[in-house]
Amino acid sequence: MRACSFRRVLSAPAAFLVALCLTLLPATPAFAGVGMLDTGSMIQQASAEDTRAQLLKQLDDAEVQARLIDMGVDPERAQERVARLTDEELAYLEAHMETDPAGAASALGVVAIVFVVFVILDAVGVTDIFSFVGPARAR
Repeated sequence: MRACSFRRVLSAPAAFLVALCLTLLPATPAFAGVGMLDTGSMIQQASAEDTRAQLLKQLDDAEVQARLIDMGVDPERAQERVARLTDEELAYLEAHMETDPAGAASALGVVAIVFVVFVILDAVGVTDIFSFVGPARAR
């Protein structure tokens, strides 16, 4: 008789706790970030991982490491930076790696910078190269 009353005493709170847990289960934040995965995003992620692995493999080459050291770049630091690139940065790097010169500006960019510097020097009164730019008036 004593065992039967013990079950009765515990069964009501246990049933309440189970009902409470089942009620609060959908409110858990574990499922908050879950969404549908589309094929395009999975392909993009796999492509980014392949590009990252390819870049890291190129950085492991002894000749590349020697060139990095000649330029004053620590090869381990370069590998860390490649590992931290975002997917968008990797896609841009992959698309422009073969065509863009490494660390060089285009000739048009250099000409534009020189032109702007001369215009500023004319405006300040240091040089007199362009007739359409007058020096700033002294007060």
